[in-house]
Amino acid sequence: MGHSFELPHEAVVEATPEEVWEAISTGPGIDSWFMGRNDVANGVVRTAFGGGEMPPSAVTAAEPLQHFAHSSDKADDGRFVAYEFLVEGRDRGTTLVRMVTSGFLPGDDWQDEFEAMSLGLEMFFATLAEYLSHFAGRAARPVTAFGPMVHDWPSAWETLYAALGGPPSPGDRVRLGSAEGVVYFRNSQTLGIRAENAVYRFLQGFNGPMIAAHVLFDGQDEGQLWQAWLEDLYAGEGA
Repeated sequence: MGHSFELPHEAVVEATPEEVWEAISTGPGIDSWFMGRNDVANGVVRTAFGGGEMPPSAVTAAEPLQHFAHSSDKADDGRFVAYEFLVEGRDRGTTLVRMVTSGFLPGDDWQDEFEAMSLGLEMFFATLAEYLSHFAGRAARPVTAFGPMVHDWPSAWETLYAALGGPPSPGDRVRLGSAEGVVYFRNSQTLGIRAENAVYRFLQGFNGPMIAAHVLFDGQDEGQLWQAWLEDLYAGEGA
């Protein structure tokens, strides 16, 4: 069967249209809020995540400061994902940014993948808004780390929340190892924390492990550190 979808998100951010455009249409900008490492060149957006390459996404619209869109090709089974961004300057240095993600998921078991995609996109868009309001113009180093395979997700999230001092809510200040930050987003499969020079994010891997997908603004490469942190957190639990 499969399922066609369209997921809209929008926010007014404390950033200029120029800063929004940089964040949505350049590799360093996309690195600073989306997932993995990104490159925009020769009319194609490429994303590398977790040691693999996502399907290339061809730019279909590029009107500076207003409209940017790109889409993967349709696979043999009909699968594709397209992203569209609309930018509108507002008063007092703010900007309305709207992101619409659409596409098609094949197969009779599309529901679980759609749920994971929907909840993940909620967190990524919240990160875009957070980045533009607090870090606009700064380029981040993306860090991705994978914990052990998870078999009991409620328990895995409880373990992570316990490490933060209890189940967090947006606005709560929490400590994560040696870092301290404010929770800016949480849903049933993701968690986002903004620190002074980093955004720390945890994702429920689809049929896999807990994933740390952080963006760091201090230039350090902490991939191995976070890999070890996740392994220590879930050691002996049979997560």
